[in-house]
Amino acid sequence: MMIWSKVETMSREEIEGIQLDKLKKNVSYVYEKVEPYRKKMDEAGVKPEDIKTLKDLSLLPFTTKQDFRDYYPFGLFAVDKSKLARIHASSGTTGKPTVVGYTKKDLEIWAECVSRLAVAGGATNEDICQICFGYGMFTGALGLHSGLENIGACVIPSSTGNTEKQIMYMKDYGSTLLVATPSYALRIGEVACQMGLNPKTDLQLRTALVGSELLTEAMREEMRKLFGDKLFVTQNYGMSELCGPGVSGECRELCGMHINEDHFICEIIDPKTGEVLPAGEKGELVVTCLSKEALPLIRYRTRDISRLFYEPCKCGRTTARMENLSGRTDDMLKIRGVNVFPSQIEEVLLKTEEIGPHYEIIVDRKNHSDILTIRVELAPAAMTDNFADLERITAKLKASLRTVLGLDAIIQLESPNTLKRFEGKAKRVTDNRKGKD
Repeated sequence: MMIWSKVETMSREEIEGIQLDKLKKNVSYVYEKVEPYRKKMDEAGVKPEDIKTLKDLSLLPFTTKQDFRDYYPFGLFAVDKSKLARIHASSGTTGKPTVVGYTKKDLEIWAECVSRLAVAGGATNEDICQICFGYGMFTGALGLHSGLENIGACVIPSSTGNTEKQIMYMKDYGSTLLVATPSYALRIGEVACQMGLNPKTDLQLRTALVGSELLTEAMREEMRKLFGDKLFVTQNYGMSELCGPGVSGECRELCGMHINEDHFICEIIDPKTGEVLPAGEKGELVVTCLSKEALPLIRYRTRDISRLFYEPCKCGRTTARMENLSGRTDDMLKIRGVNVFPSQIEEVLLKTEEIGPHYEIIVDRKNHSDILTIRVELAPAAMTDNFADLERITAKLKASLRTVLGLDAIIQLESPNTLKRFEGKAKRVTDNRKGKD
């Protein structure tokens, strides 16, 4: 099993030595260069010289998405705009976009981080890589593009859209590696079948590096059913604020996502109290960037829910791993007093053989009571007009969801290809309760 960098196999002592050295320098750097950080640290009564051990990281204040909004667009940057080599930004669908920037050195480190994770997932210099992320201000496409080119692979920057043409490229160019969201990877397989192709035999894909949305084990299994066992699916993690993809990623052992620890320190905190939790406990992921010049971040609250493991992996890597995400603190739905994560619902749906992989969750309020409605498509093989069969499938789903969630849901069965498909990050939840009693 190939390992890209010797850093991935260092001892815990060596890794923590690198982290502490970089942390001290980084805290001094942000205190000197970034006025909002200096203000926060002064208010917290902490100075750069107070950081003597890795545990002292907990003395430092958190950074949040609100800080990006408050200091939009460049207020958190540590370098002048003349030093920037590139600017990216989030879509800004809920307000001002989150703006991030990179120096030339930042871009080199970013490519190196992605290279490690791509190789861990099975990428080689012989791959023909089709990138079906949208190119533009989104960090995903260019992040994976640079990392894959860095290992010597051939990249097809096909972006998103026109799925039939994507499949033509795959077939004609012999694409062996796919970069996409899990939902768009499924869509590609679905359209290939509609075109009369068999994704298992007519396409040469053997590796999928998926990201940008939550991948559940049920979704991974759905992809295997569609493309066959020859397709090995791994996920990688990142977000624009941290660099883009490149923070962590799965190896072929599929036992969590290896963190690039010489560039990032990860903590797990109690999302309510901010207290740092012990290794192995589940909570909110907080990330400190150790190597960024343009946009250094200290203790960034990701809102993602995970936990950390430090035991060496069977793959030979010794870096800490983060458990595959189980949701986000800000996508949790409180329904009739019960905490519900969309990922819990997805797991139930995808384990139901009569149901396809596409769904929509709708939450409403009527007569002061929350109503959970789940629209799901029947799998083509399960399509029927027989009322008794439809009732049986509905009852089966309701019972499974009640067991997992502890509450009842309204199930709406739809015909195949009825629900909206997504080329980028899937938007599956609609909460209509705002403004209602």
